[in-house]
Amino acid sequence: MDPLLLHVGREAIAVALLVSAPPLGAALLVGLMTGVLQAATQVQDATLGVVPRIAAALAALFVAAPWIAARVVRFAGECLELVARVAP
Repeated sequence: MDPLLLHVGREAIAVALLVSAPPLGAALLVGLMTGVLQAATQVQDATLGVVPRIAAALAALFVAAPWIAARVVRFAGECLELVARVAP
């Protein structure tokens, strides 16, 4: 395999993991807190666990959107530069 292609694939996986980290981390923390709260109060309603996680993920996306967009645009630019170098 071409080392350049391996580099792009590795970088794509890294960017996908980094970009998905803020909403996943926020949902994880809020899910943990709501789980502890549900266990402490013995309220077992499914919406009490889902709605705060969705809200936290959307809030994290809203806050991290400029960083996510910059990271994805930078990766896209690198990919286009590589295509320009490889293509005749």
